[in-house]
Amino acid sequence: MAVSYVEREQANTETLAFYDKAEERFQALLNIFKVFGHQPEYGTVFTDMIMAILKDGVIDWQTKELLILKATQNNNCQYCVVQHERVSEMLGIPGEKIAGIDGDKYKTSPHFTDGEKALMDLTVQIGEDANHVSEALWERLHKHWTEPQIVDAVFVITTYIAVSKFGDALGVKLEPMFDGVQPMLKVDH
Repeated sequence: MAVSYVEREQANTETLAFYDKAEERFQALLNIFKVFGHQPEYGTVFTDMIMAILKDGVIDWQTKELLILKATQNNNCQYCVVQHERVSEMLGIPGEKIAGIDGDKYKTSPHFTDGEKALMDLTVQIGEDANHVSEALWERLHKHWTEPQIVDAVFVITTYIAVSKFGDALGVKLEPMFDGVQPMLKVDH
């Protein structure tokens, strides 16, 4: 680990406030939140932002999880992939669909709609070069999604690219409750 986790007994009042909020929502105080114990103002913002994303909005939560899995797998974030495979399963996303996110399997998978395939392609493109989304991809996106939905999708994608980089840069490790869990999606280290 590159930085320590701030445990509850070490936390100040501000840190405990966002810990309580995070733990209530996620039924555990995850290590990604504990690194924010060093910067409680950021921790509060991070917790609120993640809670705003992880729910139904103009895009349903299941679709957001597909985007999160694709973005974090592309960034080789095992922490994120394991966490969000579990969330995806809890939301009822079939294992075949989760496995279809791997590489470009989604492109020919019967488990993905054309709109979801367009979002997966957008996720890959943003990760590779956000400045060069093709006109053809924009046309596909606009065929299946409203502009508020596209904005929601891009926010989810770019936020989780940042989350995966943040957690990996600081050496955030999976919690003991995930010991032995092998992700469906391949992650290169």
